[in-house]
Amino acid sequence: MTTATNQHTITNISCYQFAELTELKALRQQLVLRCKASQLKGTILLSTEGINMFVAGLREHVDALVAELRTIPGLENLRPKYSESAEQPFRRMLVRIKKEIIAFGVEGIEPAKYTSPRLEPKVLKQWLDEGRPVILYDTRNDYEVRLGTFQGAKIAGIGSFREFPAAVANLPPEMKDVPIVSFCTGGIRCEKAAPYMEREGFKHVWQLEGGILKYFEECGSAHFDGELFVFDQRVGVDPALHESSWSQCFACQTPLTAEEQEDPRYVESVSCPYCFKTTEEAPREQLDRRRAALRAAVSPLPGSVPYDQARPLHVPESCDARTMLDCLCTLMSHIAREEWLAVCESGRIVDEDDAPVAANHLVRAGERYRHLKPALGEPDVCADIRVIFEDEAIIVVDKPAPLPVHPSGRFNRNTLQFILSQVWYPLKPRPVHRLDANTTGVTVLCKTRLFASMVQPQFERGEVEKVYLARVKGHPAQDAFRCDAPVSVAAGKLGGRTVDEDGLDAQTEFRVLQRSADGTAFLEVRPLTGRTNQIRVHLWHLGFPILGDAAYLADGMVGETQTLAVGDPPLCLHAQRIVFTHPLTKERVMFEADRPAWAVLEKSH
Repeated sequence: MTTATNQHTITNISCYQFAELTELKALRQQLVLRCKASQLKGTILLSTEGINMFVAGLREHVDALVAELRTIPGLENLRPKYSESAEQPFRRMLVRIKKEIIAFGVEGIEPAKYTSPRLEPKVLKQWLDEGRPVILYDTRNDYEVRLGTFQGAKIAGIGSFREFPAAVANLPPEMKDVPIVSFCTGGIRCEKAAPYMEREGFKHVWQLEGGILKYFEECGSAHFDGELFVFDQRVGVDPALHESSWSQCFACQTPLTAEEQEDPRYVESVSCPYCFKTTEEAPREQLDRRRAALRAAVSPLPGSVPYDQARPLHVPESCDARTMLDCLCTLMSHIAREEWLAVCESGRIVDEDDAPVAANHLVRAGERYRHLKPALGEPDVCADIRVIFEDEAIIVVDKPAPLPVHPSGRFNRNTLQFILSQVWYPLKPRPVHRLDANTTGVTVLCKTRLFASMVQPQFERGEVEKVYLARVKGHPAQDAFRCDAPVSVAAGKLGGRTVDEDGLDAQTEFRVLQRSADGTAFLEVRPLTGRTNQIRVHLWHLGFPILGDAAYLADGMVGETQTLAVGDPPLCLHAQRIVFTHPLTKERVMFEADRPAWAVLEKSH
């Protein structure tokens, strides 16, 4: 970069180089004197494994520092990334000697000796333009991701880079066989992250050369939503590498938009909307207002008015070079082939240019199409949503039934997520777990993606305690029992699951609370894992199907109904209690939902 700057413009550089450095104390002293004389500010980290630096000052002084560093053996190819700012983003100059220039804590990962294949930004953009099937893996911390990331990227969900190995351990096994491009701010973390993933058995891993910074330089904002978090007073830069309006809370380190900085709860160096009185429940008046807003949002139900729908269709690798009809039948096998043929012949499958796609059209992996659905209203649901708790980070509700949590199938607007998004606008509450549409009970949502990334991994790591109540057909012989039957990975009829020896590990504990004269039993259920339909599948497998379950029937067959209609006998499965770690207080919190009428113990006579 050779853009001319005036005397008042500050040049910012960030760069790193893995190299076997020696005489670190003498080198530190040399750099301290150079930076002090040139009035440069920032941070330089030195280690026997290399150098990592963020420095800012006048362009001529920055260039002189880089030239001096390139005279050191191992640093000859140092390639800084440049940007500009109107003011000095750093308060002081620090030159430190560290064990690692990027803290990782894993032995045997030595980028000076081996790194994963590098992918140039322009090549990545080309892949994304072509729709090439690839997983973009964001290795950055959660608070960085809040400002922006690549569209569709998989987020590591970590608070620090030292947590990365644990995040990798929780990735699904099938990811080990698919192409993965790891990325971070400037590339340094991926120098360790990508080789570590290779060591853990991931077969096709690249690291984005130069990170997001270089991608912005060469490709701009293509395929990227938002801005980039940077580790200085600028907080964020846009794809043109200009300083943005983001700030950062001194107390909780959450990045803040310009609007959030105008919030009365934002007090510089003290608090922000995300940490202000986070330990206190919302006042009763606020909960009452939320409940009134919920009633208004569902009167009438948002999906009761017919509207046009366009459902996205993404061609997976398994459908590459097959016909559109075969692809549709594979993706949604519960719909008859004749129905999909009629949809294609009516011109309701279109490409990205809205051109109709014939049934015999050959599709390629990564391509995107849309299914145009006629203007229809959605089925009625029970929308008696009750707020249990709300604070600055989370919302806890008692979900009624039938009510889907996420948009799917026939339901898009008549869902918990859509309704809550209307009430909490402009926030978009994010469910961090799911209940089946026919299951009632306590449901947790987070107000931002940042908080969701702190809570959701707790479910994946098995750290959340969940207690359900169920009424089943039959009387179990034992008062306490357990089921360890694996649950199938692939969805079957109606999207359901079955017991499958080659499926996912699943464990559920049961305790009989009461055996009734009508031949039913009342159970307390504790799922120790979180597989789809796990409780229902395990009880069905044991011969005690849940009362009111229209999918898993008493005769061992699968029914014809997925979501019950309003007025149908209820599915007698209720999420009674949940315990997890609050994302801000870091304390264990417990929430309970009121019991439905069927979940009350009968009085003994």
